[in-house]
Amino acid sequence: MEYQDWLELPKQTKDKNKKFITKLKNKKPKNLDDMFHEKHEEVFEDIDCLKCGNCCKTTSPIFREVDIKRIAKKLRMKEPDFIDYYLKIDGDGDYVLQEAPCAFFDEQDNTCGIYDFRPAACGEYPHTNRKNMFQILDLTLSNTEVCPAVARIVTELEKVTNMDRKLPRTRD
Repeated sequence: MEYQDWLELPKQTKDKNKKFITKLKNKKPKNLDDMFHEKHEEVFEDIDCLKCGNCCKTTSPIFREVDIKRIAKKLRMKEPDFIDYYLKIDGDGDYVLQEAPCAFFDEQDNTCGIYDFRPAACGEYPHTNRKNMFQILDLTLSNTEVCPAVARIVTELEKVTNMDRKLPRTRD
């Protein structure tokens, strides 16, 4: 499938994906991180983020104070000026971009003008290779609608886990 097809898939399978994520939350498989990390590695052997850029086109990372300092310095701006020009505070009290697409995103080649100085959240995106995946399953579900790689990871995990069979549970 092409990137756009993977982006369309979650729209068609939204209820199915939500049901799968809910089952993962209820079953608490002890190997959840390993399952995600394995699929993450497999999927990113085929996916080239520069052919998509949908995350930069449609969403905003959270800008932590350390990110703001680093980027403002790179841009030779005072931090308050950087904040006023590029950022706003969202409903959770976090700094995010004022609008999408990202002001640093080059739509010609899907590159980032501040790549070496980008926010940590950008470097960690789409978060499918981090520890404690159980804690971010809701975010992962949301990201299926933004990132073709996440859509593919969740779809492939659903196939291989076969949630109808017993998964190992963590000890509570």
